[in-house]
Order: sequence, then C-alpha cells, then structure tokens
Amino acid sequence: MRADDMLIPKEYEPKEIEQKWYEWWLKRGLFHAEVDETKKPFSMVIPPPNVTGSLHMGHALNNTLQDIVCRYKRMKGFNVLWIPGTDHAGIATQNVVERELAKEGIQRKDITRDAFLKKVWEWKHEYGGRIISQLKRLGASCDWTRERFTMDEGLSRAVRCVFVRLYKEGLIYKGKYIINWCPRCHTALSDLEVEHVLTKGKLYYVAYPIEGEEGSVVVATTRPETILGDVAIAVNPDDQKNTGLVGKKVRVPMTDRIVPIIEDQMVDPSFGTGLVKITPAHDPNDFLVSERHELKLIQVIDADGRMNENAGPYKGMDRFEAREAITRDIKAAGLLVKIEDHEHAIGHCYRCNTILEPFLSEQWFVRTEPLAKRAIEVVKEGQIRWVPEQWTNTYYQWMENIRDWCISRQLWWGHRIPAWTCDECGHVTVSEEDPIYCEKCGSKEINQDEDVLDTWFSSALWPFSTMGWPDDTPELRYFYPTSLLVTGFDIIFFWVARMIMMGLKFMGDVPFRDVYIHALVRDEKGQKMSKSKGNVIDPLDVINEYGADSLRFTLSSLTVQGRDIILSAQKIESCRHFMNKIWNAARFALMNLEGFEGSGRIEHKSDLRLHDKWILMRANQVTKEVTDFLEGYFFGEASRLLYDFVWGELCDWYIEMAKPALKEEEGSDRKVASQEILYYVFGKVLLLLHPFIPFVTEELWHIFGFSSNSIEEESWPSVEEMFDEATTALLAKEMYIVQETIRSARNLRAEANVAPQVVVPHLAFDPTDETAAKVIAENEDMIKLMSKVGQISFVSRRPGGSLVSVLPWGNVYLIVGDIIDIPSEIERLKKEKEELALEEQRSLSKLSNESFLQKAPKEVVEKEKERLKKARERIERIDENITSLKES
Repeated sequence: MRADDMLIPKEYEPKEIEQKWYEWWLKRGLFHAEVDETKKPFSMVIPPPNVTGSLHMGHALNNTLQDIVCRYKRMKGFNVLWIPGTDHAGIATQNVVERELAKEGIQRKDITRDAFLKKVWEWKHEYGGRIISQLKRLGASCDWTRERFTMDEGLSRAVRCVFVRLYKEGLIYKGKYIINWCPRCHTALSDLEVEHVLTKGKLYYVAYPIEGEEGSVVVATTRPETILGDVAIAVNPDDQKNTGLVGKKVRVPMTDRIVPIIEDQMVDPSFGTGLVKITPAHDPNDFLVSERHELKLIQVIDADGRMNENAGPYKGMDRFEAREAITRDIKAAGLLVKIEDHEHAIGHCYRCNTILEPFLSEQWFVRTEPLAKRAIEVVKEGQIRWVPEQWTNTYYQWMENIRDWCISRQLWWGHRIPAWTCDECGHVTVSEEDPIYCEKCGSKEINQDEDVLDTWFSSALWPFSTMGWPDDTPELRYFYPTSLLVTGFDIIFFWVARMIMMGLKFMGDVPFRDVYIHALVRDEKGQKMSKSKGNVIDPLDVINEYGADSLRFTLSSLTVQGRDIILSAQKIESCRHFMNKIWNAARFALMNLEGFEGSGRIEHKSDLRLHDKWILMRANQVTKEVTDFLEGYFFGEASRLLYDFVWGELCDWYIEMAKPALKEEEGSDRKVASQEILYYVFGKVLLLLHPFIPFVTEELWHIFGFSSNSIEEESWPSVEEMFDEATTALLAKEMYIVQETIRSARNLRAEANVAPQVVVPHLAFDPTDETAAKVIAENEDMIKLMSKVGQISFVSRRPGGSLVSVLPWGNVYLIVGDIIDIPSEIERLKKEKEELALEEQRSLSKLSNESFLQKAPKEVVEKEKERLKKARERIERIDENITSLKES
C-alpha cells in the first residue's frame, strides 16, 4: 500500500465527496431491488412527505433512521427494497396553488375545476420534486426507480378499487353528521386533523324562561350565537338538584321557540349550572343526544361561518360578530345572568389555523369498527411489534374507541369520489370506471360527486398500492408484508392504524412486521421547533455547513427510544469534529501503511502486546454490540458506542500506543504487527460506521483500497473470537490497570498545573496487587509515553514531594518536588480545601434538613449525598498531598 499527502487531503470536505458518491451509487444501481427468491427480502415504504413540503428536522430524523436500517440490512445480505414517494396533500397543495393564483388576482371560484386542476398539476411538475432531491442530499438509499405519487395512475386505480369494494360491502356510506368544518378551507376535517388550542374565553350564564309558570332556568354556554339553534335543555338523570325540571318547557331567548327539558347521561352535572342547552346542528355531543331523543335539527351558521336565514335579524353576520350582538340583546332583555372568564380547548384547522365550526353536513364515511376489530387482534397476537412497546397501549386505546371515519373533503385537488347520482331516479352508482348511464334506470343524466377523498385514504393503501395492487404482482408476493415502518407518534392514528386496517382487509395480512415510533426533535431548550418561535434548525443549512454525515450522526446518536431529541448547533458541530477525527486517524494510518501489503488478517500474533490484543478484542466486542443494538433499533446506543470506540479507544489510546512500533524500521515484526492491526481495525470500523455516515466511509474505503466495490456491497463485519473468555477477561483487566494508572498520572499533572510538554522525571507506584505490579512493569514504556514521565519505580512508602492518586490495586505517586513551586502549590491546595469545606457544609446542611429529605426527589437527594462524599474524599487527598509536599 502506498500513502502520501496526495492520497488523502489534509482536510475533510464533505460537499464534493457527498455529491460524488451519491451519483456513483445511483449509477451503479445499488439501491435498486428486484425480486430474487434466493435472497431473504427486507422492505420498507417511506412515509410519503407532502408534495408541497421541504425537508425539516422531523423528515431528516425519520429518513436517517430508515436509511441506517436499509444500509445495515443490505450489508447483512438481505434483498432490500425501500420504496419512496410523495403524498398529494389535498388541503395543503390546494392552499399553495390558491395563494399562487391570488398573486395574479384570480380566485378559485373564478375558474373551472378542470382549469384549477391543470394549474395544480403544473405546480406539482415544477416544484413537487423538491423534497425528493433534498432526501437525496441526506443520503437516502431509496429505490428511486420505484418512486410513487399518491395520485399517479396506479395508485388512483387502487383507491377506486378499495372505495368500490368497501361501498358494496356496506362499509362506506353517506349520511348527515356533525363534522369539523373549516370555514376558510371550505372542507371537512377528521377529528385527527383538528389542533386543539387552550384559549381564554367566556362562559355566559343565560336565563331561559319556564313556560306556563314564573321563573327561569339558567344555562351556561361558551357560544351564545348558537342559542338560536337550541331544541332542548338537558340535565343528568343523577343530578338531584335539577331532575325536578324534567318534563317542563322553556322559551329559547331571542326566539319564539318552546323547547322541552329532557334528561341524558351526556350532561356533566359539575359544569355550569348542571343544565346544558342542546344545539344538535352545532355540537357533536348534542347531535348524538338529538338522535337518542328524536329532536329536530336547526342550523343557524353556514359554511362560511356566517349566520344563515334561521338566525333571523342576525342573518349575514360573522359568527363572532353575532356572538357580541346576541349577548347585547340578551342582556337588554334581562336574560343575561353573568359572564365568567373561562379557559377551554378550541379546535383549529391544522392547515390554516382558522377556528373550526362543528357543522351539520352530508358526508361520506367508512364504517371503521368492523375493520378495527381484526386490527386490534393482530397486535395482541404479536403479528405487529411496536417499538418502543409503550405505543401498543396508545394504539389499543384509540382503536377500541374508534369512530366512523369521515373520508369526504370539499376540495378540488384529490381523488374524486367515484359516485354518480342520477338526476332522474336519484340512484347512486359507485364504479371503478366512469359510468355512462345510471345502473338502475339507464338515464345518462348522472353527475359525479363533487367531493374528493381524505388524503389519508390513499395513504392507507401505501404499503400495497405502491407494489402494484390490485394486480397480483411479483413484488407483492415477495416483498409484502413490509418489514419495518419508521414514523412519528403524531400519525399513529392518521396513518399507521388505517394502514393496518386496510392491509388486513385487502391483502389478508398486516402491512408491516415492526413499527418503530421515533420521538420529536426539539430545540436546545426542549421546545418544539416552530417558525413562529424562530427556533427552527434547517437540515439543509446543516448539510451545507457541516455535511450530511454530521447531521445523520447527530440525529442517530441523540435517538433514545421513548425520549425526545434535544438538538443544538453545538451537538452538530461536535459530530462534525468526529468526522474530522475519523478522517485524521485514517490519514495517520494510511501514512503508516506505506509499503504494507496486508491480507486483512492478523498473522504476526506472537508479536502482539497488551494494547494490540486489547484493541482487537474491543473491535470484535463493539461489532457484536453494534449488531445487537441495530437488531433492536437502538440507534443512539449504537452510534454512541461507535463514537466512544473510535475517538476514545482507537484514537486516544491505541494509535498513541502504536506510534513507537510504527516508527521502527521497515519490515520489523512489531511494525508489521501494528500495521496489520491498523488495517484490520479500520476495515471493521468503516463497515460498522457505514450505515450511519455513508459518505465519509465510502470515501475512506476506497482510499484505503479495501475494495473497488462500494462499501455497501461488502458483508457486515462478523465477530471473530480471537481470544477465549478467560483471555478476554484478563486483557480487559490488564488494560484497565494500564489506563487507570495513566489517567491517574495525567490527573495529578493537571492538579499540579504541569505544562503538557514538560516531562515529569519520576512516577512511583506502591502496589497492593501482584498482578497490577506485573502489568505496570511489562507496560512501563507505554505508561511513560502516555503519562510523559521520565522513569517509573516501585516503592513501599510515599516519596516526599509527591502528589498521590489512590487506586484499587495501589497508590500512584507523581513526584513533582523538583519541577513545581511547592509553597505556591500548597497555598493553592489550601484554598481548594477551603472551597470544598464550604461545599461540604452546604451538603451537610441540606442532608440534615428533614423537609429537604422528604420533599426533594430521590435522585436529587442521592446526588447531594454523592457530592458530599466526593468533597470529603478530595479533602482527604488534599491533606495527604499537603503533608507530602511539606516533606520534600
């Protein structure tokens, strides 16, 4: 092997390297998968990002974790298929295009549906690929030849097929129901698309005169504008103070309507006065009450959020304007009892943030309960595993209380509902193909439903529609069910649960075997990232500044199952330093491998010293541990282990200890042995790191000359049992003795403020353990090298002018009497002791305080005890060092 400065640049510059290798991977087709019965399949579908979107930190985390798994599985010999694609994102995309048209002074209502859809498709073709190119920047190893879009021809066909089959089985129906309505977007929203915001409002206490007798009943409401739609007053049958009112009638304020007082378990006796007004056209709970009691429905607010013809003199007013007007009029009529401040959660549109209106509307629904039953069973049977396991209960809670799914949206962009109503007979024809005439009466006067399907309807089919369903394709037979789904907790109900229901219904099997739920990426203060807070970290900015590998490794190393990620620029920069550390270590290794022609095996086994055997042992232990971590989706643990091994063990210990041997004459046994180890360990390290940081590892793989193939085409490193169990334990123990001795000497140097370049003449060791004495004697040259001391001696008592460090196997003495100003050092130690004494008193004061012991969390109390213990141990050592220094 030849190595010189031209072979590997002094600085690692990620931009050119990343672009070069990604293009090379694509050219070689490394990410493409075909059906191959000789290999075991591993498949995933990407959670399709919105076609309107750009890469944010949530995407970066999600796709980094997916990519780590894909690259690992390829190296493990699996036939990996990772299907990419984008979602048409109904409301979001329509809003984007409407804003673009508004810039030209055009409203959607000013043009035809076809003209608008043409504009949307034009926008999609121009901007829709943005997030895909950004995912490539991140290093995502998707099979881009199989990229799908939820409104492409094949997926649209699958959507129609599913709709028709569910309709014919009675699992899709159309009916009136209270839905969440956005007056700005003019569409229904599912319960899951509502963002509930805690808002400071008012509670209005209104008197309803009792018909036929003196007096009134008082009802509390947050929405006086809906009083005009009241059809009853309800009390809880268990509410003793109000049940005597049941059967009486009251007059609805500001109307001539007389309505009954009824009883229903829905009423919360502790809210307000215990009496609730029933407005079934404007409240989902009231709607259910109206069905139980056969009450009429009176709608007083229209689709624009304005009062309609049933609102009498308030017709045309905005709903909030009407609230103020009605409140004034009720007060003038002497019916307003009082107004209280009241904080409550109000539903907002997840897209435009408009306050939603519970709205009585005719919509299409999926009857979900029959589908949910089997979806619960397969998880209980273990056919789907949730990681972390805690999300299983969350899934059960939602599925066991599932409501019918409102799937119609009042939009133009999306999969139009394949239902045609006949003008002649009113029959609804539901068909996969556009019908020419009514299937019942034969009339050609038929009109397709104006609504489109909820975006999540097509997404629910994603695991099998992307593989060619409803056709029985080879991909479906081989790659379905998919192996793993990686997604965020916020779409478990939007998407994951619905995929499970649809997969079971149409494929007869679960859509995936494992579901990994990743956490939220928060800022360094633990706050959720948002543009309004100005705390968003743009992943593309990070990639441009630090490189994709640095971002990937940061995210993976911070990933702990069930815990949110706290991200900061400092952590990203730290991982950029790690890339440099790997680069510089590789550069050092290559310069010392000049002329070396290794096989990748360790052949000079008789020439190995303790640190050589130890790094080989650790390389194989780390290989096993990283493999186990990845199999269990412990991404953070695997990343941090590799970081600690490369930086702490390989670079800070082994390479430093190997330098003397590497400086020996060419061909010497010790030099060749060290070269073999460098070559072997770097090969393992690059393979282990590749799924996490694919770009820099690919670059170094080729610079080292390990192979002309991609590193990803190599096998995942195996664990080689070079040493038996007893030898392994002995190596670990002996290396620990050497390392702790060196650390102790370094700490003593630091305490005495000895400059790094100064060689301390003497280090003494008073052993209490024969093994330790033997190990130190055998590795004296390494200890001297790493501690920067001139000589090591063994003593039976403490030398004068020394600082001491107490170890389990003896005392280490750094003799500094000749190289430091002893009086100054004694004064420094005395000052430190005074500070420690104050700290000791503070801890004692806290720990003698019964209130602190009882009220403080257990971990806080334990931390204080540990602080006291360390302060006392340090004071004891200071006393010893002062005594020793005085004796010099």
